[in-house]
Amino acid sequence: MTTALAPQFAALTASDRCDRCGAQAYLRVELQTGGELLFCAHHAREHGDKLRSIASNVQDETHKLQPSSTTASDSDS
Repeated sequence: MTTALAPQFAALTASDRCDRCGAQAYLRVELQTGGELLFCAHHAREHGDKLRSIASNVQDETHKLQPSSTTASDSDS
């Protein structure tokens, strides 16, 4: 008996670019028909429902976009 494992995607990097606008990609969509598409967070939200309906797998790394808690110190003023 063999067990099929879910596809494992490599983590998206800064060199992965949105197929729509060229910004950094945070979503990889593997299509049911073959091939894949990459999207920035903006276009992933804009087209998310449609993408999920045609996808066989979705790698969503938008969690990497958490706001930075870095603030300037009072001495920087």
